[in-house]
Amino acid sequence: MPDVHVLPGHPFPLGAHPEAGGVRFAVASSVAEAVELCLIGEDGSERRVELTEHTFGIWHGHVPAVTPGQRYGYRVHGPYDPGRALRCNPNKLLVDPYARRISGTVGNPRAVLGYEGDPMTGGPSPVDSLGHVPLSVVTSPGGVHTGTKPETPFEETVVYELHVKGFTKLHPEVPPHQRGTYLGLAHPAVTDYLVRLGVTAVELLPVHTIADEPSLRRRGMRNYWGYSTLGFHAPHEAYASEPGQEVAEFRTMVAAMHAAGIEVILDVVFNHTCEGSVSGPTLSLRGFDAPAYYLHDRHGSTVDLTGCGNTLNPGSLPVVRLVTDSLRYFANELGVDGFRFDLASALGRPRGGWFDPDSALMTAISVDPGLARCKLIAEPWDATADGYRVGGFAPQWTEWNDRFRDGVRDFWRSAVNVRDLAYRLSGSEDLYAANTRRPWASINFITAHDGFTLRDLVSYNEKHNEENGEGGRDGADFNRSWNCGVEGHTTDPLVMALRDRQARNLLATLLLSTGTPMITAGDERWRTQGGNNNPYCLDNEVSWVSWDPTPQAEDLLAFTRKVIALRLRSPALRQPQFFDGRLNRSGTPDLVWFSPAGEPMNDADWFDERRRTLGMWIDGSTSLSRDRSGEVIPDDSWLVLLHAGGSEVEFTLPGAGFGDVFVPVLDTGTPRGEPLDTRPIKAGKPVTVPARTLLVFRTPRTTA
Repeated sequence: MPDVHVLPGHPFPLGAHPEAGGVRFAVASSVAEAVELCLIGEDGSERRVELTEHTFGIWHGHVPAVTPGQRYGYRVHGPYDPGRALRCNPNKLLVDPYARRISGTVGNPRAVLGYEGDPMTGGPSPVDSLGHVPLSVVTSPGGVHTGTKPETPFEETVVYELHVKGFTKLHPEVPPHQRGTYLGLAHPAVTDYLVRLGVTAVELLPVHTIADEPSLRRRGMRNYWGYSTLGFHAPHEAYASEPGQEVAEFRTMVAAMHAAGIEVILDVVFNHTCEGSVSGPTLSLRGFDAPAYYLHDRHGSTVDLTGCGNTLNPGSLPVVRLVTDSLRYFANELGVDGFRFDLASALGRPRGGWFDPDSALMTAISVDPGLARCKLIAEPWDATADGYRVGGFAPQWTEWNDRFRDGVRDFWRSAVNVRDLAYRLSGSEDLYAANTRRPWASINFITAHDGFTLRDLVSYNEKHNEENGEGGRDGADFNRSWNCGVEGHTTDPLVMALRDRQARNLLATLLLSTGTPMITAGDERWRTQGGNNNPYCLDNEVSWVSWDPTPQAEDLLAFTRKVIALRLRSPALRQPQFFDGRLNRSGTPDLVWFSPAGEPMNDADWFDERRRTLGMWIDGSTSLSRDRSGEVIPDDSWLVLLHAGGSEVEFTLPGAGFGDVFVPVLDTGTPRGEPLDTRPIKAGKPVTVPARTLLVFRTPRTTA
């Protein structure tokens, strides 16, 4: 092939960028001795172009006559010394870490191994991986305008966690060729559903390009959830209705969500990659500069804080640059509104040491002017005990609050008293107030993709993960669930009614608590996974959302809509500040806890281990919620009664100073939450709270 005259170009930004009649390529490697750009033809042929410019540890050059759509990869020449974690092997074609499109899947698993024999003692593999590794693709900049970002305040946010494929794969109103794709999410039937439900943000399970782990491929499975990233800049090709159009379709999806007033939050996996441990494949980062990208011990083996074989090094400049560049690309160019960081504690553990909320990577994200406007959500743990840091992140971060999940689950299965519950209902001040954060820093949830669905939470005591092919060893063994007397499916009407009621109790508690609620897609439709609490590898009906309009699904959907609407129109139920005892005009504090006797809780009440009933009175006149112009929004006051006991209880409504009448608004004892009697009840009167029921009353505000 004729020689190509490569111009120097420049190192930044990294990746492949069409410029001046060609494409400028730039890729980082501080250990490489030479880097070859490999241009791959449609017939699989390869043309190698050496990048001779080397600046700041970045290899770069401008190659003329290359156009968007060109497939390419890299070959890195350099030291191969596993004991020092050096694994350069030019026989392995590498995916560009900054590729904005990645096409294809991993082929022969042996061909992509960078070593021969033992990964620590063997030499470099002589097998060429071309034809067995996905290819990077040059893309054109720009595309469909992604619309105006809604910028919904956190205190008004209701998050809805969903999987791009699973949410629409069975949707009857989405055209068949768009089901399970970005365009499927953009379909009006889907956005209309989300708007009617009342959610304000969708949190998408990983959409970065995925490569399945070898163990799954051997079982004929795939990583359905997507926590196995190959490329941090490229939307996953399989979620496009037309291969090659994933970037354009992703932008179209974001635009459709924004037009509906819905924010798009991405679940991002910057703690590990699909390359796994040292025995895993060499697909990208490992071949460019393993010591820079991954944590290693002094013997050259990967340090595993994630349970996935490797851990990205958050103290490394290439990693800080890669992560922040990826975030900026999705936020600034593809219109994304926020990010949920998987196993985020690993991002704050440079060199694998103690967690530092002010680590280089986390600080770089927080101080970036553009990213600082995004919603930043941490999963505040990793796979080690040292990584559990709920409440320990910096002020700009919100966190998944598993203590809310566990406390509420335990309360409704009558396993705990009310002390911890009160903290969770009122915004988890014990966790988030110390470092100037607000109540909405607590991302409250009952279920998530990982674990039981809401239906399974009230239907199973044990996990049933046989279909995963791991002998039942995977998934959590303790789920704080209660099957209501029968394990799994039943036709017993009493058990079915109890399960329905428990589901409504859990949903109502989630949506009426101070903080930011997150719902898992399909929970409002009574979705089941058959007791499987870890279907990460099941790309089938077990994981997909069912759209069958069963009576139970329709009732629970109506109930969920009702409670979300109640939350959104009632500022006192979504406080932007912690309760602090501020008094209203009547001298009543902003928050009062009541016992069934109608009296404020005392120490004996709080430490009564048998207590399963709690009343929460919230004063609406002091909520400090504001509209978009900054004006305080007046609201009524609210009384929420939570009773997890197995028998009914008589509860005396608060007396003087808490309102004249209490208007029934919500009753989890009915299929759609409608109170049986909506007539106002005078203050000080007793009401009967049925077993395992949540009731909500409104106290109209006065103008006096």
